[in-house]
Amino acid sequence: MAKMHNLLTDIEGIKVGHAQNEVALTGCTVVLIEKGAVGGVDQRGGAPGTRETDLLRPMHMVDKVNGIVLTGGSAFGLDAASGVMKYLEEQGIGFNSGVGKVPIVPAAVLFDLGIGDPFIRPDANMGYLACQLATDGEFPRGNVGAGTGASVGKVFGMKQGMKSGIGSASMEIGGGVIVSALVAVNAFGDVVNPETRQIIAGARPVQAGPVNLGGKGQFADTLEVMKSLAGRTIMTFAAAPSNTVIGIVATNANFNKEETNKLAQMSHNGLALTIRPAHTMFDGDTIFALSTGKRRGDINIVGAYAVEVMAMAVLDAVQSAASAGGLPGLKSG
Repeated sequence: MAKMHNLLTDIEGIKVGHAQNEVALTGCTVVLIEKGAVGGVDQRGGAPGTRETDLLRPMHMVDKVNGIVLTGGSAFGLDAASGVMKYLEEQGIGFNSGVGKVPIVPAAVLFDLGIGDPFIRPDANMGYLACQLATDGEFPRGNVGAGTGASVGKVFGMKQGMKSGIGSASMEIGGGVIVSALVAVNAFGDVVNPETRQIIAGARPVQAGPVNLGGKGQFADTLEVMKSLAGRTIMTFAAAPSNTVIGIVATNANFNKEETNKLAQMSHNGLALTIRPAHTMFDGDTIFALSTGKRRGDINIVGAYAVEVMAMAVLDAVQSAASAGGLPGLKSG
């Protein structure tokens, strides 16, 4: 087996490319599967922005995807998928419709309009560029691609949050089966270490007159704030709609469409382990799943480890993020 890099691209046949505008603080990440992979999706939270997710569910005809787009720009950013379709069409890749190849490119967005220039968003040209830059080797994480404008801990609004980004993780779980994840973390809640349950990135306390909301520590603790009277009042105008975690879990195990959707479903537990709270009405948390079908695998085992790699990818997303847009990040230098 080839050397593992703890990245989504450890799975043969998957490429990852980023494109971003570092001044506007937005970008997109493209995952290409040129030979196709069985796709699935599980969307949770109350504020999603997606494209081509219905066809991924069981009882629909198309079962393989050629690319997935994770993008900033809120619903405007869905335009990036058009650039990916153009790129794949030029390569002769897509579903054979009888009159031409139609690339199957699901997409999901996060809301990053509140941190940079809200009038510059990922578009078709940026999606096309991300395809041109895609690699099947090592790729950067943090403030790149869909993670360029990502942030966490926004119960007091954007200014009291912290910078996040995009992260990845991968592991071999026996028999040559690999499970990996890629996630852009733009959560309403705080990110916690699942082993210690301590916050590592999240909302920072705010001074409201004589009252220091959120306690005296480094972090306010979103859960504690939410149950307070002040927190309930603040949430009505400060929190929405600047959130959503979007990502991908992938495996080289050979799964059908139902099993691949189950993989997406189980992987959400990785968000629940590391983001407190997850899946709120302020988040549109969406996870795609991919099965490239190279190895025999058990969905229960792969799904269980998908939780672990998703949690690892979330931690990587905040640990790889540098300060930007007035928000502090954990990555130094």
